[in-house]
Amino acid sequence: MKVLVVEDKPRMANLLSRALHREGHSVMVANDGQVALEIGRSTAYDVILLDVMLPGVDGFTVIKTLREEKCFTPTIILSARDAISDVVRGLDLGADDYLTKPFSLNNLLARMRAVARRGPSDGSNELRFEDLVLDPSTHELRRGDRVSALTRTEFALMEVLLRRAGKIVPRDVLIEAGWGLDSEVNEGTLYVFIRALRTKIGEPQLLHTERGVGYSLRA
Repeated sequence: MKVLVVEDKPRMANLLSRALHREGHSVMVANDGQVALEIGRSTAYDVILLDVMLPGVDGFTVIKTLREEKCFTPTIILSARDAISDVVRGLDLGADDYLTKPFSLNNLLARMRAVARRGPSDGSNELRFEDLVLDPSTHELRRGDRVSALTRTEFALMEVLLRRAGKIVPRDVLIEAGWGLDSEVNEGTLYVFIRALRTKIGEPQLLHTERGVGYSLRA
């Protein structure tokens, strides 16, 4: 994979770069947010690993700007900021995953594989339930006049829910669709994404919790 590492601490950037090279990945390092934006806009990467606390333009602004500019490169935030509010903010702004430091290399690699294998859809077939429409060509969720851009992870979850509309989708099925079974994602992370999808779906709500089992789309 071609990986963009956005990290301002030289030691951390070097450790990540060397570890990823050993795994056979091609790595480019950006040391601040402005450089990350310029590189992220101009070059195709399979995955972006993004720190939050960067000089100049911070990581939250980087991911927000890239998504607003329709750049949907899979992005994992790597940050020492582990407050749930920071995790929610990063995911809401468009990150596909959020991994707090310190982390194991195997965990990072598993999450990279999970987000990278959600390649671009060929985009011709919309998925529909009631007045909800998922457009694979733009990764947009439409409902009436409301149009919401989805991250790759949100899109993967929404696609599974729509394909099984009216049925209960177990939590482990959603986690596999969003991150892969070899990841260490827990149900709390899944809930954060479900909450974001509910916000984008709007009222009346169609995405329901099936307690102890999973979630379902139903009128």
